[in-house]
Amino acid sequence: MGWLKRFMGFEAPKPAASSQQTPGNLPFGLGSGRMLKLDPSLKLLLDGHSELEVPAQEVVWAVGEVDLGQSVRLARFYMEDEDYWLQVVMNGASADDVRDIILFGYYSVLPINSDAELKRLVGPESNIGLPYYEHEGYEFVRQWGSEEGQTELTPISEWVSSPETSYRIQHLSMLYARETGLTERREFLLLSVEEDEDGNVSLTTSVGVTLQSTDFNVI
Repeated sequence: MGWLKRFMGFEAPKPAASSQQTPGNLPFGLGSGRMLKLDPSLKLLLDGHSELEVPAQEVVWAVGEVDLGQSVRLARFYMEDEDYWLQVVMNGASADDVRDIILFGYYSVLPINSDAELKRLVGPESNIGLPYYEHEGYEFVRQWGSEEGQTELTPISEWVSSPETSYRIQHLSMLYARETGLTERREFLLLSVEEDEDGNVSLTTSVGVTLQSTDFNVI
């Protein structure tokens, strides 16, 4: 049994075969080998409002899918340079069922080498899971859980496919957000303990920002 399963006493189920990605149900025509080209004005718009450095363009390498149940799913697109990934929240099986779009950039990846280190980083004595979390001088508000104090991280099972292989990643995640001062654009902080099928565990911190469908083209 992996560290995360021992830590939570939980094993996330494998999604049913019907929920796997097919070219017809991925949004915006995205998929492995497609290029995400961002509007140059977006970088100027976000300057001073978000910590995320928006790239000019990125090529998708791998595609991840998370089935959250009740027809809600996450489509995740991981870029070739490994610095960025795009998450699209979907309300149904159709490629048009888009609810939210967030561009994330990896802030840090910290390998975890023991159960004790895992407990120290995300256990009861850590700040992850509290209603508020400070990052780079900004205060973010917890988006998951209604407890007044610390809440448990959310377990997520993700299937990732690239041109070379397919694999499962187990996550224990907590999402935070803050207002940027821009209309309909929030900044997000996603903290996630991730375990791959080989048992390698790391704590990743990603900073994201809301995108509109007019912010990018897929070519």
